[in-house]
Parts: sequence; C-alpha cells; structure tokens
Amino acid sequence: MMHVKSPPTSLAGKLRHLGPGFILSAAIVGSGELIATTTLGAKAGFITFWVVLLSCLVKVAIQLEFGKNAIYTGVYTMRSFNTLPGPKWGKAHWAIWVWLSVQGLKLLQVGGIIGGVAIVLHMVFPLLGVNLWAVLAAIFTSVLVYKGYYRTIEKGALLMTLFFTGVMMVAMVMLQFTPYAISWNEVSSGLSFKLPPELVLIAFGAFGITGVGGDEIMFYNYWCIEKGYARFTGPNDGTAEWAERARGWINVMYLDALVSMVVYTIVTAAFYLLGAAVLHKAGHVPEGYRMVEVLSRIFTETLGESARWLFLAGAFVVLYSTLFTATASWALVWGDAFGQLGWMKFGTEAERKKSVAIFSWAFPATWCLLFLFMQTPVLMVVLGGIATSILLVLVAYVAILFRYRSLPAALTPSRTYDFFFWLSVIAILLVSLYGIWQAMG
Repeated sequence: MMHVKSPPTSLAGKLRHLGPGFILSAAIVGSGELIATTTLGAKAGFITFWVVLLSCLVKVAIQLEFGKNAIYTGVYTMRSFNTLPGPKWGKAHWAIWVWLSVQGLKLLQVGGIIGGVAIVLHMVFPLLGVNLWAVLAAIFTSVLVYKGYYRTIEKGALLMTLFFTGVMMVAMVMLQFTPYAISWNEVSSGLSFKLPPELVLIAFGAFGITGVGGDEIMFYNYWCIEKGYARFTGPNDGTAEWAERARGWINVMYLDALVSMVVYTIVTAAFYLLGAAVLHKAGHVPEGYRMVEVLSRIFTETLGESARWLFLAGAFVVLYSTLFTATASWALVWGDAFGQLGWMKFGTEAERKKSVAIFSWAFPATWCLLFLFMQTPVLMVVLGGIATSILLVLVAYVAILFRYRSLPAALTPSRTYDFFFWLSVIAILLVSLYGIWQAMG
C-alpha cells in the first residue's frame, strides 16, 4: 500500500517526526558511556577526553549516508550490501561475511550489558543472585521485543534517553560544589590530542563503542525505514516531485541524527568527566562484579551516600536501554543477513515478523549464557568495542559506495556536506587502522 506523504517544512513538524536517533541514543549510552567511557576516564584521567569527543562527533556523516540510502531505496542494510560491487561468497557479498566474522565479539559486548543489568538489580534486590537476575532480564526483554514493535521501542527509548540525560546533568552540576570540582585546566589537558601508549587499547575500544558505532550506523537504516521515511518518500520514479519529497525527508533525517548526536555527546562527556574527576583521582577502576559499585562512586562521592539509589536507577535505565534496543535492532539486522545468506526467509512482512520473533528470544538467551560463563562485564564490553572499531572501517567503505555509486544525481549534496563526509571517513580510517595495528603489535 502506498503511503506517500509530503515532508514537514516547519521545525515543529520536523521535531514530531524524530525517532530513529533516540533509539540509537538509548542503545549507545549503556555500554559505551556508563562502562567503557567511565572506565577510560578512571584509568586515564582527563588526558583522553578528546578521544570520546572525536568519537561522538566524527561518525555522524557516515550515519547520515546510511540513513539517506534507506530513504531513497527503501531497502534494508544487508540487502543493500548484497547489491554492492565486488565478489560474493555463496549468495552473499563479501561485506556481509566480514560483518558476520566479528559478531562473536559483539555478542560478548551485549553479554556484558546483560551482566551489568543483573548486577544493578541484585544490588537493589539482593535476595536474588546476579545469575538469576541475568536470566530474568533476558526473558523479560525477549517478551517486550517479541510483543512490541516500532512505536513501543521508540517511546521506550525516548523516555529512557530523557531520564538518564537528566540524571547526568544533575550529577555534573553538583560535582562542581564538591572537592572533585573540574577546572578548565583539567578539561583543556584532555583536548591536547595526547595518547599514552598504555592507554591505546582501551581508548581504541572506547572510540569504537562511544557515539555511533559501526553496528549502530547499520541499525540506523532499519529504524529510518520502520519510522516511515522511505515509505513517505515513495519509490524513485525519476520525477522532480519524488526528488523534492526525498530531499525533504532527508532533511528530517538530518535533524534526527543531529539532535541525537547532541544528546549522546553531552551524556558521553558527562560520564567521562565524572570518571576522570572522581574515580581516577581516588584510584578506583571498575572491574568484575564490583563494576557497578565502583561506578556508583561518581554519585556517592559528589552527592552523598543517599545518591547511590539515584545512580542505581540511572544505571539500570542506561544499561537496560541498550539491552532493550539492541535486542530489537539485532533481530532485524540478523534476520536481514540470514535472508541474504539464504539461511532464512526475510522477503515478506510475515517472514520478517517470524525472523524477528525467533531472534528476539535467541539473542537474549545467548547473551545471558555468555555472561554466565565469563562473568567479566567490563572486559566483554571493551572487546565488543574493538569489534565495533573494525566494523567502522567496513561501514566507512560502504558509505563511500553509497555516496558515489548509489545516490541518485538529484540528491547530490553540497560541497560542505562532502567535506565533512570525507573528514569523517579519514578520521575513522586513521583511528581504526592505528588501533588495529597497536592491538596486533
């Protein structure tokens, strides 16, 4: 059924059509901000502040290219991958196989998140053990995603995003009235682009996992389609009317991506600065089951012991938002990938719903088992961040093909856009390749 719709022209109208970016924001802040970013701040102090800021700001142009591809093709990411030039191994393009090859580490990452959720719940309700809470969190998440769809996920992500943003802003303001108050000299030392050798690996993981990572960039395509941007634009019939509609909905998508970037950059900076100001100075580094207890010091040391409960509420929302949105996103992308590989049918709406239903149960169960086996949430998250940095190289390459091979001529962007696009590509390639070289060395 055709649902062509003219794009809004007023700011208020555009704001009403935001949504995909909030889902990404909710997915980003759990593992990247609460765990990896704060841990980096605890270990490094202020010196690597520039890494997390660069990570948040530099990737959005690649995200925009994936969002545009969703709007002008109406096709999910993996199907778009399968139309790229280059060899196929079996039924699937080599890019899909490269994506699949690093998913083992990504499974560990979300396993670390489910562990973090379980630890928080155990601290609030200690009658049940951490392992049992992990199982219950997995089951509850599967039910929510299995029963819900886009609107439920979007609204849940928005509410969680607003809550943890507010909590972090309160903590940052109150920090300035404590002995841990941050000075401008400390902040400026973190903008000097220095990176001590012993911090390269964790900084590399943080670069991959903070801001939009390679997987979140790929997920953005799916949520832009689910939001209706592509459906409202309609299929490309070569007319000037289609081009005008496409440009209008692309502008809405631009606003969506930029607003979400502002949100997760602010929250990321707050987490990092709290980790550097409180944990680094006190010599505390989040590890193992003590991860949440140590992280809670960023609140209790600044707001008092009573703030521990505020932190636990915020930590639960931050971690659970990632688990919740990751389940929904993974179910879509893996169903799409299995469809292109010929391992599952994903062509019709009924087939897509069936595959999403299967994966909405399979992934939380897998993540839970990995956590129960490893019991090291911080390490699991950092390893996932390294895989995300590797994925960034792949998505940068694909974004170049989208920009220069797939994009209709009627949608050619300005030179200013292309400047920031190439700045994003070059920064991602330089940081990711340097990190991979360091990690292998």
